[in-house]
Amino acid sequence: MAARDDHAQYADGVKATNSNPVTYQQIQAVVADDFTTMDQQVFGTLNSRVKLVMAVSQHVIDAGGKRMRPLISLLCSRICDDRPSAKAMRLGAITEMLHTATLVHDDVIDASGMRRGKPTANATWDNPTAVLVGDYLIARAFNLLVEFGSLPLLKLFSDGTCDIAEGEVLQLQHQHDPEATESDYMRIIDGKTSRLFMLAAQGVSILHNRPEYEATFVTFGQHFGNAFQIIDDILDFTGDSAVLGKNVGDDIAEGKPTLPLIKALEFTEGDTHETLRLAIQTGKVTDASVIIDIVQASGALDYCRDKAEHESQLARASVLTLPPSPYRQGLLDLIELAQQRLY
Repeated sequence: MAARDDHAQYADGVKATNSNPVTYQQIQAVVADDFTTMDQQVFGTLNSRVKLVMAVSQHVIDAGGKRMRPLISLLCSRICDDRPSAKAMRLGAITEMLHTATLVHDDVIDASGMRRGKPTANATWDNPTAVLVGDYLIARAFNLLVEFGSLPLLKLFSDGTCDIAEGEVLQLQHQHDPEATESDYMRIIDGKTSRLFMLAAQGVSILHNRPEYEATFVTFGQHFGNAFQIIDDILDFTGDSAVLGKNVGDDIAEGKPTLPLIKALEFTEGDTHETLRLAIQTGKVTDASVIIDIVQASGALDYCRDKAEHESQLARASVLTLPPSPYRQGLLDLIELAQQRLY
């Protein structure tokens, strides 16, 4: 349990004792015991009698990322009540199940063979198996949600899961669409990315019956999620393929209407504009570096960086309304960590 007596050093939202950039491991350490228990439950709460379901689930969960969404649940839980909460740990595991299910379905839609440097479920088995196991993970998540006996929590997650699915369908609807707008993009990422961050945070305020934190957690989750996705989309044109776990420029081939592409279309004209428009429409790019150069030269990435910074500032402002604590600082550090990926 983190020391309550140290809360004063977090009063201004900055750690007075450490000027070095924070690491994800340091943030996680604030709720280390809670995190370990939660992480064990991500797979441990699956109970299918079908061996293939368990094998594929184990594969996709083991290939998972940093468990950022459940980490947010645990930090927000400690803000509500600074002691271990078995319910919050279980809710964190549920959010990770839902996140994993969306990734499995995304990989099928995108025909992805690798995620984070490891073979995807659809590549290891096949598309039908991957889709059905993704469905099982969602079903099991709701099976576990029912055990809380909270209708408000169940409604929150059922509404949120619908929003996530709609965001994915909206992205598919605008695939290879050069007329997609920034407004379309924000609606897409609000569903496919930000909504799960919002569920991870808002859900624990319902679990702890702390309505005074609910709006703040929602605002944080939405704007943090927006910034996180915009930064991801910027890195598709600037990042290292080995770090990203996918090829730089993949979003072009997949025809995804990301903000860098949308703004690059706005900021270009003539032959350059037509080259970019055709690449988005067809997804057929002989040399991705040509399109990447167009996007980088257009000023679109500067616009996107400013947009990500704005979303981060909104997330930060919401967190600073919470009482000072190591857990509030953890949320602030997550915002900063996301921003550091750009530099």
